[in-house]
Amino acid sequence: MKHPTYTRGLALPAILEQRIAILDGAMGTMIQRFRLDESQYRGERFKDFHKDVKGNNELLSLTRPDVIADIHEAYLAAGADLVETNTFGATTVAQADYDMAHLADEMNLASARLARAACDKFSTPDKPRFVVGALGPTPKTASISPDVNDPGARNVSFEQLRAAYHAQTLALVQGGSDVLLVETIFDTLNAKAALFAIDEVFEQTGENLPIIISGTVTDASGRILSGQTVTAFWYSVRHARPLAIGLNCALGAALMRPYIQELNRVAPDTFISCYPNAGLPNPMSETGFDETPEVTARLLREFAEQGLVNIVGGCCGTTPEHIGAICAAVGPLHTRALGGPGVFARAA
Repeated sequence: MKHPTYTRGLALPAILEQRIAILDGAMGTMIQRFRLDESQYRGERFKDFHKDVKGNNELLSLTRPDVIADIHEAYLAAGADLVETNTFGATTVAQADYDMAHLADEMNLASARLARAACDKFSTPDKPRFVVGALGPTPKTASISPDVNDPGARNVSFEQLRAAYHAQTLALVQGGSDVLLVETIFDTLNAKAALFAIDEVFEQTGENLPIIISGTVTDASGRILSGQTVTAFWYSVRHARPLAIGLNCALGAALMRPYIQELNRVAPDTFISCYPNAGLPNPMSETGFDETPEVTARLLREFAEQGLVNIVGGCCGTTPEHIGAICAAVGPLHTRALGGPGVFARAA
């Protein structure tokens, strides 16, 4: 697949052809390390807000930007090439749960600027760093009924999702993102709304950023929550001509392997990303997940040795220690070559 000409993130495709790039790890896991209480989430600005906001991690880009900047810099120091903005839940749809939908634009803009400053601080000519504008799935689904007695019921529409993602994308672009990441996709229709909105913003602004699309296989069925197999998911989003397609969250690397292999078969001409959880949940561990940095790094090294990946990183339970170990493990290895055997015919 020939990628479009980008206005930002220009160096990234060439980097992915030369070496495996490192994405950062979990934001939520790192925020938990700070053990912030309700008053710290609120800050002075929201001290009298009418609703509890602890757990609204995106709000911290406004009330505790120092925390978010520290996390970005810790991942960059560990070797990350790509740093995600603190915007997983920064849509009007998600922020409505906290009665903070009106702050979504400000959250996205501030978050992108924080990541931009951190990346600029660590970038060198030999190792540029990239801001990845993160678009999360929202807590509502356009494909699945919230009412078991009414299969046709929906709690969000495609148009509501499109509008929310349009506003988020515009702020992420304005804030200095190099790449856009539609991630943790459990409903392909939600993802299609995001991709449609991204295309609208590109047409509106004249920008054209690389896009990474990352789905979430929820269990051993090999399907995302809305029912698609990994192959069907790829067929549904390949029209967006993403720089990379991949998987993240829900599973650790060991359980994710067959689905990454499936993506390799069906998307031979597109880069592959993989950022798994640190194994399975374990509430008794420090991060809430089982795998140590050494275990996660060993598993992802095996992926790299098998020629399966171009971008690797971590999702829930991963830390800068995980990212440092992954960086050391895959650094000496070759990146996955494009154009391998696949089910799609390619032009000669």
